Amino acid sequence: MSTSDQVRAILAATIRAYQGEPGYRGRADVFEQLNRIGRQLNEPIRIALAGSLKAGKSTLVNALVGENIAPTDATEATRIVTWFRHGPTPKVTAVDHRGRRSNVPIVRADGLTFDFADLDARAVSFLDVAWPATELIGATIIDTPGTSSLSRDVSERTLRLLVPDDGVPRVDAVVFLLRTLNAADIALLAQIGELVGGSAGALGVIGVASRADEIGAGRIDAMLSAREVAGRFTAEMEKTGICQAVVPVSGLLALTARTLRQGEFIALEKLAGMDPAELNKVMLSVDRFVREDDSIPVDAPTRAALLDRFGMFGIRISITLLRSGITDSVALADELLERSGLVALRDVIDQQFAQRSELLKAHTALLALRRLVSDNPIRATPYVIADIDPLLADSHAFEELRLLSQLRSRPTTLTEDEVASLRRIIGGSGTDAASRLGLTAEQPYDGPRAAFAAAQRWRRRAEHPLNDPFTTRACRAAVRSAEAMVAGYANRR
Repeated sequence: MSTSDQVRAILAATIRAYQGEPGYRGRADVFEQLNRIGRQLNEPIRIALAGSLKAGKSTLVNALVGENIAPTDATEATRIVTWFRHGPTPKVTAVDHRGRRSNVPIVRADGLTFDFADLDARAVSFLDVAWPATELIGATIIDTPGTSSLSRDVSERTLRLLVPDDGVPRVDAVVFLLRTLNAADIALLAQIGELVGGSAGALGVIGVASRADEIGAGRIDAMLSAREVAGRFTAEMEKTGICQAVVPVSGLLALTARTLRQGEFIALEKLAGMDPAELNKVMLSVDRFVREDDSIPVDAPTRAALLDRFGMFGIRISITLLRSGITDSVALADELLERSGLVALRDVIDQQFAQRSELLKAHTALLALRRLVSDNPIRATPYVIADIDPLLADSHAFEELRLLSQLRSRPTTLTEDEVASLRRIIGGSGTDAASRLGLTAEQPYDGPRAAFAAAQRWRRRAEHPLNDPFTTRACRAAVRSAEAMVAGYANRR
């Protein structure tokens, strides 16, 4: 029986126990909480994007989805928690604090905005956006207002979702956007990590050094600077255990890469064909780049539109790529996407969240259910907790998640090949046995023998006398992962 099935069985038994308690038969609030835990367990994983004001959350939502569906201008919509789910047709619903639902017209221009008409945005609890995007089939993405907004009410909307007063998790994972590493962000991340991950530490929390191209002031090497900053962020947060990884991302460049237009490609080609010395003068500043100048082969309005869509870093890297030999818009878009950091972020999200979505959802449900039965005690409460705690304590799968991120930044005594092998066996390339063992379908292999050999190899490596404590811990985790596969193969016989 999978962990998710065990959680469903515990939840069903708990519901029956409350139904059998005379004092709770009329408590609709308790049964609604139980039903909410069940619904969340059966829905796609919920991933919230959070961070300070103007951190680039809505732009990153658009980049992840590949469409301009999250408004990025300073409208009422950016001040409200917005849920983006998969749906057969576009639909936006406003839900007020009493749970009443109202349809919201969609206004489509260059991007997407929502027409609130007679609705009072202050009375709206959250927006529910259904959208037919492939990226939303397996995950619900939640865009949140800035945590450092000048309006306390706006910030409170985000805090009620991420760190609710009742301590019951509303989301399964969090992507936290950082522009600097300040005390307020660290304190909030600590709260989120404790709620989402439980007492063992951060789980399902990754950081993004957002608007990363601005860290290098739009220079051609901006993303290199951003990676150094992300490395420092990671090192600092590793000391506190509040975040699993930090990835530098230019959300603007990622979104532009995923929505690149042929007209933009042609304009960039013209700029790339200019004399390098002349172009360097034009690109000394934003003012020079957008001002009227007949000597430039692209008119000023088009240049201004490019700046709005690419930023100076995006324009510079695009021109460099075109001069290096790229000849079509598809190849340019692919290169820009890779350099934006979005590919790396999606890899981390896939490894940390998507491939373990059932496990993360089960963990969220267990934490929520334990809190509920503790706050609303009945005769069966000790038995429910006795069922929940062993599942929460069996934390190897969660240890794998934490190690996957820590191996990015923590020094070890392992060689590069050993690190790659260790990442693979703890699920860094996929959670199935073949992926963990590096086996391919193209050639015959003996899975049980490979798993046993891996367990033996990592057991020896864990006992190496020159290991530091972290290396020993990582090797022992690899041993347990291999032993789990050995047991799995044995159970199939």
